[in-house]
Amino acid sequence: MKKTVVAMCLLFLASLLSGCSAEPSSESWCKDMKDKSQSEWTMQEAGTFTKHCVLGNYKE
Repeated sequence: MKKTVVAMCLLFLASLLSGCSAEPSSESWCKDMKDKSQSEWTMQEAGTFTKHCVLGNYKE
């Protein structure tokens, strides 16, 4: 029983770590946004995209 609980906790933690998205305005975030439909963008995402992705001012 103890091993099952430990295994479930480890799976839960692994899923949390793998679910992180790229930092807004990073180069990988810009690529993800290009793949996302523009109708799904928020106003803030559109502004960040324009400021950093279109102008090439990526955050490291």
